[in-house]
Amino acid sequence: MSPAPGRNTLAESTSPYLRQHADNPVHWQQWTPEALAEAAERDVPILLSIGYAACHWCHVMAHESFADPDVAAAANAHFVCIKVDREERPDLDAVYMNATVALTGQGGWPMTCFLTPDGRPFFCGTYYPKPTFLQLLSAVEETWRTRRAEVEQTSDHIAGELRAMATALPSDGPEVSASLCDAAVEAVLADEDTAHGGFGTAPKFPPSALLEALLRHHERTGAPAPVATVARACEAMARGGLYDQLAGGFARYSTDAAWVVPHFEKMLYDNAQLLRVYAHWSRLSSNALARKVTRETARFLLDELRRDGMFVSSLDADAAGHEGLTYVWTPDQLRATLGDDDGRWAAAVFGVTDAGTFEAGTSVLQLRADPEDAARYENVRTVLRAARSTRPQPGRDDKIVTAWNGLAITALCEAGVALGDADMIDAASRCATALLELHVRDGRLRRASLGGVVGESAAILDDHAALATGLLTLHQVTGAHRWLTAAGDLLDIALDHFADPQRPGRWYDVADDAEQLLVRPADPLDGATPSGASSIAESLQLAAHLAPADRAQRHADAAAATLAAAAPLLKRVPRSAGHWLAVAEAAVRGPIQIAVSCADPATSELLAAARMLAPGGAIVVGGHPDSSELLRDRPRVRGADAAYVCRGRVCDLPVVTGADLAAALRRSV
Repeated sequence: MSPAPGRNTLAESTSPYLRQHADNPVHWQQWTPEALAEAAERDVPILLSIGYAACHWCHVMAHESFADPDVAAAANAHFVCIKVDREERPDLDAVYMNATVALTGQGGWPMTCFLTPDGRPFFCGTYYPKPTFLQLLSAVEETWRTRRAEVEQTSDHIAGELRAMATALPSDGPEVSASLCDAAVEAVLADEDTAHGGFGTAPKFPPSALLEALLRHHERTGAPAPVATVARACEAMARGGLYDQLAGGFARYSTDAAWVVPHFEKMLYDNAQLLRVYAHWSRLSSNALARKVTRETARFLLDELRRDGMFVSSLDADAAGHEGLTYVWTPDQLRATLGDDDGRWAAAVFGVTDAGTFEAGTSVLQLRADPEDAARYENVRTVLRAARSTRPQPGRDDKIVTAWNGLAITALCEAGVALGDADMIDAASRCATALLELHVRDGRLRRASLGGVVGESAAILDDHAALATGLLTLHQVTGAHRWLTAAGDLLDIALDHFADPQRPGRWYDVADDAEQLLVRPADPLDGATPSGASSIAESLQLAAHLAPADRAQRHADAAAATLAAAAPLLKRVPRSAGHWLAVAEAAVRGPIQIAVSCADPATSELLAAARMLAPGGAIVVGGHPDSSELLRDRPRVRGADAAYVCRGRVCDLPVVTGADLAAALRRSV
């Protein structure tokens, strides 16, 4: 679509974030070849602003600067102004975030970059208040006009540095082994904040992938320290203000080290990953808090984020222009809502004080201990939820992102198994069906959609990988082969278009036939979500044991090469390789496969036991003999259901009871 010079065209976008800026007097355009061509034709720099819908400071800068006529006049006169939703175009975000970090030493959103018409950055930053931003616009315009040679030289140098950074992983390193995983876990545990749970200091983010890896390490080795670390983190997060004590679901991060005051935005990807961790912890420990949080977080996804069977991206941090307005309370508000007795009781239960823990004497609800009167507690929560629903509510980013929905599919399947709740698995199936119907166009996957309209942005590596993992998980819990077929198709596309043909095991984040940017992103480090490369390692590892023979070997070879290429990360930066560590823990244990030959998968007690007992990353299938690759030539035993346990390519004799299956799995520790 060609831009219309002289007007803001963001109302035509499929991104809620971009549409939030459609009324700005700034003449924003989307990132298109036509917008770049306009910059070249006018011979002016590009003002590139990148953010996302739930970003608090993005809203602040929009109000202070982008809605201001003085800012708009300066920007429109001297720049081509381009807005990007980082969630819809993570490839652009990755390139220019690397530039921002390289130039300033830190990154974040809103991201503000000035580019040459061909996309080379020469100045980058983040948030700017109006007076500073006006000065910056003037200085950049003058520099472009009077010192053009310096701009060209600077942008050439930055582009060269970005290309050098894109080499990513070193070419050689240790082998992935049990000892490498042991050393990585030891290094991670040394960084634990034992006083408050989790890792690091404020701001503190939920370490979802690391917690999953530690659970898998405990299952592999029997070591108590990793699961104790998980328990401390999971309990602290669930009892603090990070967790919504009334309706479930987790905020993006804590502004303090003790998980008391969150940044209130709620992201699908955080809640999906945490749901998977709490479901795993609940299976392993039978902890009542773990089961409660698993159930409530799943309900949050289903009740607050589901649309047309799929899951939207986020809830905003702000409501009516104030951060946290929906969620915080004072003692007076509790008494007014609940009455004096219940109000005082609730204030004590939830840690609401006159001094407050947040702004203006308000408090974020916490639950430092379970109250003895469970019935009163549930009644109070019900009344407070109803009262809260009458307050201004946070905005919702209704964009459907493929990768994050893939994470949700996996998590709902695992939560459904942990809680014995078939409705959660059914919700995962409905999501997968809707996603494949809407986001696959002409045989290729797209990144996002809005309101039933799929966007133009091509899916990146983590979209293919996370969705494939979700589909392979669905196949295991339902037995339906359509999910296995669809996952295999996605993995074939990933291997054909994202794998580096010159360096086995290395992956690019964008396809070889997608828009080619200044740099082709290839970041292997795990961040708020698993990297595309670590995600594809997980899905390939599963597919290697589930796929038909004509696909399985290709997947197995690629999985092994991918994990081997990432070994340096596990050695050098394990805190930034949490998902890699989780995949590696499963790999060095086999991975374990449990195939249950049964008369009726829906009623087989042995199959249900296998799903509950299976360690993280294991492959579990059940069905009639010869109904899948793992059940080939594996009959029931003397009329009874039989479980076949294998580690890699080495298998035990079949067992017919849950107790014997548990014993067989313990022998691998």
